[in-house]
Amino acid sequence: MTDPQPPRQPRSRYRTYVLLLLTLVYGFNFIDRQIVGILAPWIQADLELTNTQMGLLIGLAFAIFYTVMGIPIAFIADRVNRKGLLAIALATWSGFTALTGLAQNFLHIGLARIGVGVGEAGGSPPSHSIISDLYGKEERAGALGVYSLGIPLGIMSAYFITVALMGADPSAVDWRRIFIILGVSGILLAVIVMFTIREPKRGAMEAAPSTDIPKVPFSQALKTLLSIPSWWWMSFGIAFASFAAYALSGFQTKYLGLLEPDMTGARLREILLWLGVMNGLFYASGTFLGARFVDKQAKKSVSAYGWVPALSILIALPIGLLSLWVPSINMHLVLLAPFQFLLGVYLGPSFAIAQTLAPVHIRAMSTALFFFILNMIALGGGPTVAGFLIDVFASDTVSQLEATRYALMTVFGSFILAVISFMMVRRTLPKDWADAEARNSTAS
Repeated sequence: MTDPQPPRQPRSRYRTYVLLLLTLVYGFNFIDRQIVGILAPWIQADLELTNTQMGLLIGLAFAIFYTVMGIPIAFIADRVNRKGLLAIALATWSGFTALTGLAQNFLHIGLARIGVGVGEAGGSPPSHSIISDLYGKEERAGALGVYSLGIPLGIMSAYFITVALMGADPSAVDWRRIFIILGVSGILLAVIVMFTIREPKRGAMEAAPSTDIPKVPFSQALKTLLSIPSWWWMSFGIAFASFAAYALSGFQTKYLGLLEPDMTGARLREILLWLGVMNGLFYASGTFLGARFVDKQAKKSVSAYGWVPALSILIALPIGLLSLWVPSINMHLVLLAPFQFLLGVYLGPSFAIAQTLAPVHIRAMSTALFFFILNMIALGGGPTVAGFLIDVFASDTVSQLEATRYALMTVFGSFILAVISFMMVRRTLPKDWADAEARNSTAS
């Protein structure tokens, strides 16, 4: 056994470039997801879809293939060139995004969404693994917090792109053109990823990086992760919190249109721009500052990875409920600002735990399993359940506005489960963190 060697730091400018490029790729991931919800009223009217069908398109039809395919893709990512895999995945989901614009019915658009889900499954596992080989564990939450900015920045961009490409008559938005332009842009970005990122050495930022990273079967990787309680509680925490967040984002454009039914074209553009700004400013600020704050607090106690997200969700819940009962869009947007900030706080810490607690040789697999739990519950469940509940609540005596409000209030109950899960992380993490440090500092 050789003496442990200190990890070799990559050049600062290069690793910053890679981190920002991977964040941009992640942003494209969320542009596609969010823009389906933004354009839902026009897609729904054009293809004559029910709320339940729209919920399936935004949620389960995408999520089930995204999550299931993520596991075998991550298994591959722990063995092959990760930047090449990422470039192929990006080109694949971008191609299907373009095909979404050609859909003529529910079956067509459903198949296109399945293709997007399969492609996007190859996005985060190799990206998280690459970042973890460029940043040590003391900086990893911050780096993954920056990467997580792809979520709010992608959502913001989706609103801005919609406004820019919606045409002169907002009542007849050309949603097909928007999907085609996005798809072509993503393919061009895949070329940049392929030719400008270098594959880093696996485990390079650990105290004693191995020269021969072992390849383990899926069953052994799963068994290892099953033995880490904090990993599972963190997975459920982010999943239950995101369940409500995805439901809201999937039907927010519809809700606001119902809240102000006589909305003019200029007013619609104004609202979409404000929603974009709020995601870009408040959600992004919560994501970035939340990760930095946890990094700082974790130096005193790693339990901060649990209690900080729990506190943020506990405060967000009453604000979110109140935002559904105010009588105007302007008041809704005012409450949405702190709500979005608080929802961003848990992202960086959650992603960091998924990487830090996992053994070096199964980090891509760790991310895939983490996203399997997250997206089957949150992305697959949130919009799907919300769409179904809207159709259930709606009746001759209950308006579409009231039905949408009741449905969103119901799914907001998942925030309570998120708080409980994050508080369990606070309890179990100190031991799991120490075990991970010992495991990953052992030379092969």
